[in-house]
Amino acid sequence: MEPILQINNLSRKYESFRLNNISLTLEEGFIMGLVGPNGAGKTTLIKLILNMIRKDSGSIKIFGEDVLNNENGIKQKIGFVLDEPGWYEVFRISEMVKIISPFYTRWNQKLFDDYLARFQIDSRHKIENLSKGMKMKFSLAVALSHDAQFIIMDEPTSGLDPIVRAELLEILQQLIREENKSILFSSHISSDIEKISDYITFLNEGNIVFSESRESISDRFTLVKGPLELLDRDILSCFDSVQKKNSHFTALCTRTEELKERFGSFINCGKVLIERATIDEIMLHTIKGDVDVYSGL
Repeated sequence: MEPILQINNLSRKYESFRLNNISLTLEEGFIMGLVGPNGAGKTTLIKLILNMIRKDSGSIKIFGEDVLNNENGIKQKIGFVLDEPGWYEVFRISEMVKIISPFYTRWNQKLFDDYLARFQIDSRHKIENLSKGMKMKFSLAVALSHDAQFIIMDEPTSGLDPIVRAELLEILQQLIREENKSILFSSHISSDIEKISDYITFLNEGNIVFSESRESISDRFTLVKGPLELLDRDILSCFDSVQKKNSHFTALCTRTEELKERFGSFINCGKVLIERATIDEIMLHTIKGDVDVYSGL
């Protein structure tokens, strides 16, 4: 079976930014989270996937087809939820749907009405009068009402209160469990990504730092904390990035077993702590990089 999404060596150059040789794969029935700081390239990547902007090089295949060869057919099977969806805000929901639905050959009005009822949205309301959370739910109802098998979401939880965010994430997890859809989910709220994603792709300055399963990331990256006095050049070589605060250091490490051998006695007595690193911590260390931890080393 072909992957839902297959990207190889994708690049797009702007005057002050470049998306560099992006390659990733999303299989059917999984959620992939895109994380990274503002300006990392997440929205650019999504626009390229949707052919809203043109690539300079590389390939994008969705459902095994090049998106340029069958754009209309492919988009019939994609639902997308964008941070700024571009609805005509002065229209009522019922009026907006009459404009949208003819574009989809498999539009299911009953299913759409069912989603509105589930999300407690009144179709008589004008879009401009909906809260941001309700607008996102309306966009999701549209995305799910034409038999879409691939859902693309760009910052859908941005600006939402924690209760609405949690509800939206629960809906996405239920979709995967019950309907075997695939979801590409972009957010700068890494805790949301960490909560629901099967795979996580970390973008920084237009480059992929990693794209792998949540479990392998959790197993591979650790956070090490201890007093500066314990550091020497051999220990520093075990770290990917080191930061300091007062007399202590915090380091990101992917050579944990080697580190445990060297720091064993200090770990056993609690002088050095080793913890699993969160996505936020991985991002922070990757983006900020090393500091001059101890100029005397």
